[in-house]
Amino acid sequence: MIAVDISRGYVCAPIEEGVDMIAEIKRMKKEKNAVILAHYYQESAIQDIADFVGDSLALAQWAAKCDADILVVCGVHFMGETAKILCPNKKVLIPDMNAGCSLADSCKAEDLAAFKTQYPGYKVISYVNTSAAVKAHTDIVVTSTNARQIVESFPADEKLIFGPDRNLGNYINSITGRNMVLWNGACHVHEKFSVEKIVELKKQYPNAQVLAHPECKSTVLALADKVGSTAALLKYAINSDCKEFIVATESGILHEMQKNGKGKTFIPAPPADSTCACNECNYMRLNTIEKLYNTLKYELPEITVDSQIAEKAIAPIEKMLEISAQLGL
Repeated sequence: MIAVDISRGYVCAPIEEGVDMIAEIKRMKKEKNAVILAHYYQESAIQDIADFVGDSLALAQWAAKCDADILVVCGVHFMGETAKILCPNKKVLIPDMNAGCSLADSCKAEDLAAFKTQYPGYKVISYVNTSAAVKAHTDIVVTSTNARQIVESFPADEKLIFGPDRNLGNYINSITGRNMVLWNGACHVHEKFSVEKIVELKKQYPNAQVLAHPECKSTVLALADKVGSTAALLKYAINSDCKEFIVATESGILHEMQKNGKGKTFIPAPPADSTCACNECNYMRLNTIEKLYNTLKYELPEITVDSQIAEKAIAPIEKMLEISAQLGL
């Protein structure tokens, strides 16, 4: 393999003028037996060329059963780690290693380990938006799709720690009657949605329904007609008789909503601290078609996970996948 510069976290190599990157990506996928897994929050061009597009649960499920030699994870770093843990013998690539996650950053493994000592006898439920090292300190992993069902799979009197998203944890507590101890973390995208601006949008679109991700603050969720994961919001929007929706989650999901919800209008809920009309994850948007092209061409940068961490982290991930399969999620 040709030596290339990845010191910035992605392949720094010029792309020849006139190259049809979409055609070349398709050619290299076939030639290298590679598949592209893309999250709903990726830019539309990446979603359109991906083999699989989905939320965190779906990407983990696809990675676990995929027979490709190379997995290109177009998402953020923890998603690449999860794919590598599930597929240790496959090469797992990510277009930009800098694509991190504010939630994952809010919970370090050593801090969680120390936190656990304050609550002896408690089981730890970790949101999938965490590092492999944090998952290694976890009893079971959840996503926003299966969090409620997995929490309810524990006995009612089970002592539970939930992290790192306090908003999702608060929401699950409120709908299950649990009293889980919550880690004080939050998603920088979902924290920014403004109740006032959503109310203003409702005045402009009085017939619109509000769709909100459970990582949003409780005041935003109180306005929602539907609270759910990205996949759940997409399904609801497609199947609903309603024609207008105000969407309070990362605006990348609007691409799939518009593709599958013909004749419907989707309005992105704006953040509180900006005049822009939508709310994008700056980490997710680090991945671009250009970086994806170079990643497949040079097979870099590659995700690796320490073998000892991976050995501990795989059990809570597989437990999540097993319960999700049993529940038909």
